Amino acid sequence: MPEEVVQPRIRGFISINAHPEGCRANVRKQIDFTQTLGVDQRKMNALIIGASTGYGLASRIAAAFGYGADTVGVFYDRPASGRKTASAGYYNSVAFHEVAQEAGLKAGAVNGDGFSDPVKKQVVELLRGEYGKIDLLIHSLAAPRRTHPKTGVTHHSVLKPIGGDFKSKTIDLNTGKVETARIPQASGLEIADTIQVMGGEDFALWVDALLEADLFAEGARAVAFSYIGPEITHAVYRDGTIGMAKLHLEQTTPYLSERLEEAVGGSAYVSVNKAIVSQASAAIPVVPLYISMLYPVMREAGVHETPIMQMNRLLREKLMRDGETETDSEGRIRLDDKELDPNIQREIAARWASVRSDNLVDFADFPGFRRSFRRLFGFDVAGVDYMASTEIDRPL
Repeated sequence: MPEEVVQPRIRGFISINAHPEGCRANVRKQIDFTQTLGVDQRKMNALIIGASTGYGLASRIAAAFGYGADTVGVFYDRPASGRKTASAGYYNSVAFHEVAQEAGLKAGAVNGDGFSDPVKKQVVELLRGEYGKIDLLIHSLAAPRRTHPKTGVTHHSVLKPIGGDFKSKTIDLNTGKVETARIPQASGLEIADTIQVMGGEDFALWVDALLEADLFAEGARAVAFSYIGPEITHAVYRDGTIGMAKLHLEQTTPYLSERLEEAVGGSAYVSVNKAIVSQASAAIPVVPLYISMLYPVMREAGVHETPIMQMNRLLREKLMRDGETETDSEGRIRLDDKELDPNIQREIAARWASVRSDNLVDFADFPGFRRSFRRLFGFDVAGVDYMASTEIDRPL
């Protein structure tokens, strides 16, 4: 089995390797945090689509180690090959499965394209054979492309404004300099393609497949994730192509909730979450600079939340509590309330107006953003010996 001294190979928002021990430490830290909040022993089955990183991984951990859930995770990740490491999501899943097994929890995995019919069929067969009906469905797929399962057409998502070109401050992830981002407006086809990739259709197809297979338990909940963000990011996000896709998701979900209510007394929701450091968010102009400002401001106010904190709040305070789930006027669960607090956003707006390359350190924590980004791939994690050789080929 190959052992390597794994050093980061990262440029901009792309990392071509990951550190298995660093990923394991990240997963363990999230599990430890969840366990400090206590364990609800109600026992349940949870299916997480997009389970290997970010909010998907955090929701799987919160369900398993906060509620004793047996979980099935769907993800599309690369195992190690020769001297090439596996992807971070693969190592995260290996670590989750190891700890879940130690805790006596069932953990299943389907590594494949969650948009595809064969993967949906494989999940249905796995649930029927080993798990039974699910109490919780989490849909957390974020992808640059989707091959439509019915037409075979591959659609590509884009990050572009609608109705005009975009220009605003951003930060170069390689140099750390504040620059001006210029993005041309999206075409009609690009808008439609982005909705095909990131809109609500796949969430609906998963709900359809599970309803047809009679795999939702009585009172089951289904949740997909969205983001709104502050006004300074709206042109490129909420009012742009991705925002149109998220709007489609939010418009689709009430129909799914009606179907679940009729079938099993269940419900479906969109959870609007806080901005997080991820490979996807790092690729969006404006957002890395915004997050570099947001996190220190929220820490100073004592309201900063990591993904695992958000997902524990989602389950413990919103979804799994007795009584009606609290939503906004559009029927959405709002976990971005602390981020969008007017006092927080006023401070961000003031910093945004003044920030330049030569005063970046005074208004933003870009080194912190970089560290958080590197940790996504298992690097810069406390307690990990990065000079030691480590086994990179780890079975799932």
